[in-house]
Amino acid sequence: MRDAFGGLVNIVIIVVFLVIVSGYLAFNVNYTKAFRVKNKIISIYEQYEGCGQSSLTASNACDMKIQEYMSQIGYNLGKKMNINGYDCTHINGSYCVKAVKADGASDLKNDRYYYKIVTQINIDIPIINNIMGLSIFQVSGDTKIIVVP
Repeated sequence: MRDAFGGLVNIVIIVVFLVIVSGYLAFNVNYTKAFRVKNKIISIYEQYEGCGQSSLTASNACDMKIQEYMSQIGYNLGKKMNINGYDCTHINGSYCVKAVKADGASDLKNDRYYYKIVTQINIDIPIINNIMGLSIFQVSGDTKIIVVP
């Protein structure tokens, strides 16, 4: 009986170890995707100088580039993000943006802004999501200061 119990304990230890390691690897893959998407969105916002704040055609081109990149690397959130004070309506709520006026930037003709971009790590483990609510894993970053005419 002692040997049977020891074998069962060893199997449980191995299974727990495999679950922890595979969970850690899955988290790292999803974190890397969210980080890469955030960096790409920041570079596109800087390229388009605010991603269509002044014209609708720039907004469409900007959103198309972001959506193309998200589908290219396989970033899908599953559910819409919702963060207070952020605009989360872009590409079905896949990321959130907040325009922040730069300090001391009150020219008569131009306003200076930088944008805060937030993406979320997609961890879709139904039992753990129901218990813990894993929407706390977010990746955020800022653009350089952009002059909006």
